[in-house]
Amino acid sequence: MKSTFKFLIAVICFAVFSTISVFGQTTEEQKLSYKTGNPADWPKDQDAVVSAPNNHKILLENDKVRVLEVTVLPNEIEPVHHHQWKSVLYIIEAGDFIDRDAEGNVIIDTRKLPEPLVFPLTMYKDPEAPHTVENLSDTKTIRLIRVEMKE
Repeated sequence: MKSTFKFLIAVICFAVFSTISVFGQTTEEQKLSYKTGNPADWPKDQDAVVSAPNNHKILLENDKVRVLEVTVLPNEIEPVHHHQWKSVLYIIEAGDFIDRDAEGNVIIDTRKLPEPLVFPLTMYKDPEAPHTVENLSDTKTIRLIRVEMKE
């Protein structure tokens, strides 16, 4: 339990000091643009753990944070869902993927980045509007820990 707490503190500290950090170094080139908006306007039934429960497992939840283990299996497409709070992602592993908004517009296609993403990758995100992730890999599961900071 102590190691889990220390890990969560470390992830939150990373978020405070950088938008995206790869092994502790901020890289402007890797900033990703994600659609945000007013979480109060988003459908409650599209909350990540409600809409995509097979992909979002609650590891810890209280009045301050919700910690999720997120997995997207090879060739899987997540159901459309949102994240209503600011969060820190610690992406452990991923192959190529496409993230689309609720209308199907591409937010990011990792195959089109000038350089491949380097994992593990830590990033901070504002509330994330309804979206879906498609894992394009035939072999790699997308695996990450998401720490949502409740306001």
